Amino acid sequence: MFKKNNLFLGILYGFIPPVLAWLIFTVWLKNDAIMMDKPAVPYLIAIGLNLVMLRFSARAYLDKTSNGIMIATFVCTLLVFVLKIYAR
Repeated sequence: MFKKNNLFLGILYGFIPPVLAWLIFTVWLKNDAIMMDKPAVPYLIAIGLNLVMLRFSARAYLDKTSNGIMIATFVCTLLVFVLKIYAR
């Protein structure tokens, strides 16, 4: 999965799980999932998947890729936090 040590590639890898979570839970299921009484749960699961990818890339000594995944994770976490606060 991780072959190149590239910041842009890490950012791309980091945005894949949150975008998939958004597509699955907002577009495909249209908020009809069981977990939607807690609407941030799918995104928190996606952030957890990012942390797993971060761990694998760090163990493979792909520092730039790890930094990209970390940047994407922080951006997604901030977006979820800000959007959930303003949704109230």
